Amino acid sequence: MFLRILKDSFLRRRRRKILTVAALALGTAVTMATLSVALDIGDKVGRELRSFGANILVRPQADTLPLEIGGVDLRPLSEGSFLAEDDLPKLKRIFWRHHLLSFAPFLQQPAALPGGESAVLVGTWFEKTLALEEDERFVTGVKVLNPNWQVEGAWPADSAEPQALAGAALAERHGWKVGDEITLELAGQPAKLRVSGLLGTGGDEDRQIFVPLAWLQQATGRGKVFRQLQISALVSPDDEFSRRRPGSMTPAEFDRWYCTPYVSSIAHQVQEVLPGSRADVVRRVAQAESAILGRVERLLQLVSLAALLGAVLAVLSTMTTTVLERRPEIALMKALGADSFSLGALFLAEAAGLGLLGGALGYGLGLAGAQWIARSIFGAAVTANPVLLPLMLGLATAAAVVGTLAPLRTVQRTDPALVLKEK
Repeated sequence: MFLRILKDSFLRRRRRKILTVAALALGTAVTMATLSVALDIGDKVGRELRSFGANILVRPQADTLPLEIGGVDLRPLSEGSFLAEDDLPKLKRIFWRHHLLSFAPFLQQPAALPGGESAVLVGTWFEKTLALEEDERFVTGVKVLNPNWQVEGAWPADSAEPQALAGAALAERHGWKVGDEITLELAGQPAKLRVSGLLGTGGDEDRQIFVPLAWLQQATGRGKVFRQLQISALVSPDDEFSRRRPGSMTPAEFDRWYCTPYVSSIAHQVQEVLPGSRADVVRRVAQAESAILGRVERLLQLVSLAALLGAVLAVLSTMTTTVLERRPEIALMKALGADSFSLGALFLAEAAGLGLLGGALGYGLGLAGAQWIARSIFGAAVTANPVLLPLMLGLATAAAVVGTLAPLRTVQRTDPALVLKEK
């Protein structure tokens, strides 16, 4: 009997049912779109932010006091400590190895140019392919680390060949062009470099000369070492917990911190695999990323909440009108022996059915909307997440049930004698 009454209730007042389903579908679709964008595009936004440079800086733990100008280490290679280049593939073994998007080692050396002017040679990887375990290959270097660098000409090869990527300001001052040969004095020995490209960043790099790390190591006789490592890692926004010192955490808190891709926890793991290293977070970059990602997440949460609240209000309006119109029917059922619990279950079941239908429609519409938002704003597609289907069904059903709770008071207070007497 209950199911037959429920079926008849669904088939009646179809226009109002369609409006209710449409409101639930719209609210669910907006929520589905924002969640899909937040879950899938969040990483893509993070990757876009990573194009502005490294957020982790690694140096030797036992290094002497730094002597830097414009972020460039100007100490002679005979001073300070170094890190082993052969240890760098270990970075792809840490817990959050897949969050390490790129990294590049750096080795600085002052050199003398003709006329007595000094310049800084920076040995680094340009586009290095690392052979990892299980035949995996990982391409990294400054070309990947800084995709916004503007290069006129060609990037030097990662070999021991005397090639150079000259800073635009330094090249303009000396009249260097692509293909020219630079004569300089390096570590007391004459050396020549062929300019393969000119680099323009608008920063300190415009006044430096970038050379293959292997060539600089060989020219200075220091072996396979480097002095600084820049890492670009995809991280989660910082919060109060992420800024706590690991030493002050309980074992459970440390495991939670260690297994969350905070920039501080990734820096800690880098120190674990690089002996004698000290990994520091570039706070200016990390804080800017956290602020942007955090605001985007809060905005999407507010939009989702507003959409669901709108769906609840729409259901409340339609269900209130439905209950008022069906007061004679409710009074008759009460007069025939139906109690308030049975009548309430009838309206809640009807609302739940409408919620399931609206949630299913909202999932499809939201997925299409997420694809449109992602392609038009972020220039990327989102991946359909099947886990969101039951979540959307649950949210739409919950919204429909919550919107029905207030009208149920009218059902409970309906006096069959008074209502039937009015008829």
